[in-house]
Amino acid sequence: MFEDTFFSDAKLIIMFLENSQYHQKKKGWIEVVCGSMFSGKTEELIRRIKRAQYAKQKIEIFKPSVDSRYHEEDVVSHNANSISSTPVAHSSAILLYADGVDVVGIDEAQFFDTELVQVCNTLANQGIRVIIAGLDTDYLGKPFGPMPALMAIAEYVTKVHAICVKCGSLANHSHRTTTQIGLVVLGETDSYEPLCRDCFHESFKK
Repeated sequence: MFEDTFFSDAKLIIMFLENSQYHQKKKGWIEVVCGSMFSGKTEELIRRIKRAQYAKQKIEIFKPSVDSRYHEEDVVSHNANSISSTPVAHSSAILLYADGVDVVGIDEAQFFDTELVQVCNTLANQGIRVIIAGLDTDYLGKPFGPMPALMAIAEYVTKVHAICVKCGSLANHSHRTTTQIGLVVLGETDSYEPLCRDCFHESFKK
């Protein structure tokens, strides 16, 4: 029993350990933080990146250039925490900027092209820790962009939840409250609300 508990705890701890400079060979891996809007995905991404900075590691953060809601360049959470980033239009550009870094952070991954999956695999195979944050489903509740494939290849997946604004349960859906159509509609509380499964499906019956 003790042995099982020890190895279980060790497995949980290892995802938060930064690669040591004393390792003879850097080992890379992929972490995905996913969930609905207002669930704290970007907040968690920033937290992990700042831990890497405290460990004196070289970091680089990227976000899709289409996302300029809070800032043209910075990654900004709903709680107004921010960190500098590099906006890129295509995921392949990440490989050009990530040379010589220890940790790569990628925010709003759902907006990137499907090539992001191979980009992240390439980075991890080069010994880089890759931390990805993004919506796992779109406003219709369907898997969003490259996120499902990224979750499949990741060593670690963390699913975070918001609070349903209708009933107070854990929310895992981003319900669009506007009449705008199209997969990508940027917005905040003026355009989206977090809903649980039941309330989300109820919203389509109205």
